[in-house]
Amino acid sequence: MSVRVLLADDQPLVRAGLRVLMVDTPDLVVVGEAADGSQAVALVDDLRPDVVVMDIRMPGVDGIEATRRITAAHPAVRVLMLTTFDDDAYVHGSLRAGASGFVVKDMALEDILAAVRVVAAGDALIAPSVTRRLIAEFAARPAATPAPATREVDGITGREREVLVLVGRGLSNSEIAAELFISIATVKAHVARLFTKLDARDRVQLVIIAYDTGLVGPRT
Repeated sequence: MSVRVLLADDQPLVRAGLRVLMVDTPDLVVVGEAADGSQAVALVDDLRPDVVVMDIRMPGVDGIEATRRITAAHPAVRVLMLTTFDDDAYVHGSLRAGASGFVVKDMALEDILAAVRVVAAGDALIAPSVTRRLIAEFAARPAATPAPATREVDGITGREREVLVLVGRGLSNSEIAAELFISIATVKAHVARLFTKLDARDRVQLVIIAYDTGLVGPRT
């Protein structure tokens, strides 16, 4: 089945470039375009795309606020943030708002298309240029309250807790498997159970949970 994509960017040339690229991609279909956040929210209500490719800096309602509204109203819709700004403040705001991915516009177009497929499949993606240090920075900055002391997360096993810590540190499934001396399939099973037990829809939310509960910190 094709992935239904909504493009939201205030630059017509950016939207046109992505649209032309996706026209030649059988598994991606552009169902609509928005020039600002308000239009993006309204079009998601009408069109119910699978993925919104969302610029961050737009007039009026920006991409972060639009993402917050979209993910609150339509949890099944994935948002992939697309920006020229590789900045930890934007990573922080975007992922807290519910985005499933964050890529920068200077990535190869093929990599951006691959990112759309990744988030459509239910996974989370952060551009390689957004380093693990930046993940630590965004998660270590709670909105208004100091970070909680390290505590056990209710309802998960000791092994699942170990996996959650490593996910929070930014390790891939293969890296977690090597760290814990278990198979990749076992890691995937633990991650799937963490999704269910912690009511997290993707890996990004597990990262946020790991930091918010104090299991992982910037220097962990």
